[in-house]
Amino acid sequence: MTDIDAIRINFNPDQLFLLNICLAFLMFGVALNIKVDDFGRIFKKPKAPLVGLTSQLLLLPILTVALVYAFNPPTSIALGMLIVGVCPGGNVSNFMVHLSKGNTALSVLMTSIVTLGAVVITPFYFTFLTNFIPGTEAYVDLIYVEPGQMIQTIITLIIIPLVFGMFLNAKFPKFTLRIEKTVRILSIVIFGSFVVFAVIGNYENIVSHIGKVFSIVIVYNGLAYMMGFYFAKLNGLDFKECKAISIETGIQNSGLALILIFNFFDGLGGMAMIAAWWGIWHLLTGFALAMFWGNKKEPIQ
Repeated sequence: MTDIDAIRINFNPDQLFLLNICLAFLMFGVALNIKVDDFGRIFKKPKAPLVGLTSQLLLLPILTVALVYAFNPPTSIALGMLIVGVCPGGNVSNFMVHLSKGNTALSVLMTSIVTLGAVVITPFYFTFLTNFIPGTEAYVDLIYVEPGQMIQTIITLIIIPLVFGMFLNAKFPKFTLRIEKTVRILSIVIFGSFVVFAVIGNYENIVSHIGKVFSIVIVYNGLAYMMGFYFAKLNGLDFKECKAISIETGIQNSGLALILIFNFFDGLGGMAMIAAWWGIWHLLTGFALAMFWGNKKEPIQ
């Protein structure tokens, strides 16, 4: 069996271009929920957003590095955990928070800030934190990414669709309201279909090595939800805010992670499988958690 650090997940240029289009469409769908006024709320009631951003931007990367040392996985898997951990929140987190009867406005605010901040946060965080990942010396040529190149990719695939969606929301709110649900469902179907075809195209490698990432993603994702929830609770936030921060911390943009892996890391096997399995697993757990909380009686504050 080929070592997971040595395998590459195969994508031809046409498939990669299609994946880029899929992600841009996903981010356009996210932006339809975002208004410029959302950003002003952090100044009016800063506690909950700051607690949530601390959970996602500081505690999650720390948790990621701690789990790398706890699991001691092959280097490519460790790098996959890291790239997922430094990406912004996932595109369906707002919808999940809504289903959970959590604080959707807080969720949208966190998604907005972290997604826009990804231009700087993701490339520089990844470059910095690789210094703490054992075994990266052998991959120094592969994992060094010129931050400017990654920033350009994120601007093209994240910021431009985001700004366009926000513009549409601001100028044509009725039209946006009509298409929002359809775009959200269509974006999930498109991305899910793409992942399925990618799995079929790399079936042998994935089947041979999925066991190495299966339990890691389950533990990693579960701890991310728990950390976000209890960190919010320790800071005195209400149940709705705790639910929003938990989901925002546990739902990461694995689509962006896959884009970066195929654009900059040559489809490195362990990285791609962590991101792909995370993309499937966090949808299952996120919707399950949202439905559980949505049907749960609110505790008395």
